[in-house]
Amino acid sequence: MHKEWEQEMVAYVIAQIDVTDAETFAKYRDQVPATIARYGGRYVVRGGAVETVEGTFARSRLVVIEFPSTTAAKTWWDSPEYIPLRALRQSASDGDVAIVEGL
Repeated sequence: MHKEWEQEMVAYVIAQIDVTDAETFAKYRDQVPATIARYGGRYVVRGGAVETVEGTFARSRLVVIEFPSTTAAKTWWDSPEYIPLRALRQSASDGDVAIVEGL
């Protein structure tokens, strides 16, 4: 792990998506874990059942990925390994993604 990542707060990549092409999305799902691990990330939530108890959750799939820092999360997001996979995901789903500082 990079030293500069250890000096920041953890960060979470939070994605809410609807899969529109299951076959293409499966290719993304199979390849992305190695890129996440390479940048110090780990899945906290990965597409389990969502039960809305208040308000409206607009998407059917929720993913939360923890990174050691915002820098690590952004480095992964813009990495040469993830950029083509991001395009693959975007072609197979609709959604929203945010990077959030944690505790």
